[in-house]
Amino acid sequence: MFTRQIKEIATDDELKELQRELIESPDKGDLIRGTGGLRKIRMAIGSQGKNGSARVIYLLATEDIIYLVMAYPKSKKDSLTDAEKAELKKLTKLLKDEV
Repeated sequence: MFTRQIKEIATDDELKELQRELIESPDKGDLIRGTGGLRKIRMAIGSQGKNGSARVIYLLATEDIIYLVMAYPKSKKDSLTDAEKAELKKLTKLLKDEV
């Protein structure tokens, strides 16, 4: 899901910058209530800075493992619905069980 979504909204360089950011500070994103531990972080896309940004949802499973779960432009969606959070919570449990 993430790979398809990120290809539609960001360049490879923008994705690499996000990855560097998360490697340097993996707990940077805000915890999202009701998801079992997912975090959200804003990602600058294009030349518009945070106004032209995307939201990336990820799981910090361990100090060394980060799962990039979902990405969407903030202009199209501001936050997750309760139904989406419930589905993502199931995914979070599966990912944590793999670690």
